[in-house]
Amino acid sequence: MNRNIARLAAVALAALALSACSSPAGTTDTAPTPAASSTSAPAGSSGGAELTTASSSLGDIVVDGKGMTVYYFDKDTAGSGVSTCAGPCASNWPAVPAASDSPVVDGVTGEVGVITGTDGESQLTLNGLPLYYFAGDSAPGDVNGQAVQDVWWVVAPNGDAIH
Repeated sequence: MNRNIARLAAVALAALALSACSSPAGTTDTAPTPAASSTSAPAGSSGGAELTTASSSLGDIVVDGKGMTVYYFDKDTAGSGVSTCAGPCASNWPAVPAASDSPVVDGVTGEVGVITGTDGESQLTLNGLPLYYFAGDSAPGDVNGQAVQDVWWVVAPNGDAIH
């Protein structure tokens, strides 16, 4: 019975994730969306690196210090210094936090930076694009957010989106 509950919860979470960022550009979705507790993975616990690399089914990817996969959002603009994922979107795609203004990386060759995220906290960027977690990823190496709505992408160590 616990397996069925877990499956139902996973399906519900996936449905929320798909609907959270489906509002047309320029509109605001104010409906409350519960945040998943598995997305608050702290950075910086892998040898002090906030971002590092790992092998996955998609090849080598960027992960945080706990091994959680990070993503890009196509609606963000490189170098703009802002995230476009707010409200319900940010509940399903939380920002990857920055522990300092000088992030430590291991194996990541793209340019790492820090912006102020939509929640007012520091958010990591790679090649000028904000980085996010996916609420549907529950374990290191999960890539469940890959290609969601054809706007969310796992990140390669050089900073390219993996399509």
